[in-house]
Amino acid sequence: MLHALAKHAGWSLALACKGDLHIDDHHTAEDCCIALGYAFATALGSASGLARFGSAYAPLDEALSRAVVDLSNRPFSVIELGLKREKIGDLSCEMIPHCLQSFAQSARVTLHVDCLRGENDHHRAESAFKALAVAIRQATTRIPGKEGEVPSTKGTLSV
Repeated sequence: MLHALAKHAGWSLALACKGDLHIDDHHTAEDCCIALGYAFATALGSASGLARFGSAYAPLDEALSRAVVDLSNRPFSVIELGLKREKIGDLSCEMIPHCLQSFAQSARVTLHVDCLRGENDHHRAESAFKALAVAIRQATTRIPGKEGEVPSTKGTLSV
């Protein structure tokens, strides 16, 4: 899922993690997404000159997901994927929304991701990550002529 996120967001991603999988997948998956969010925020730096908002739909076979992103510096997330299986591969399905929430918190973005339809949980999850990737790519697009301009009516997106 993180590979799909990186690929469709246009990122180069190398992630190595040594976790406590002998207990369960919770902290390992969560910590990877916290680190990814922090790396995103650090790499992004100032939102000056960026679109700030992004939204996208992404299908995967019968599944369709929508993601909306605001580079607001106000961490918040609503994730509704409707996953029913216990696991996808070795990852607990309950961790997928939690990982997206952890990313939003550490990246300091507002994030809404919904899977609108689909029967296969793998398809539902992957379409959600792809929709998020495209929305992030859109939000981080530089707007010609807006260089140095903060995309906020308040003139700041700082903490």
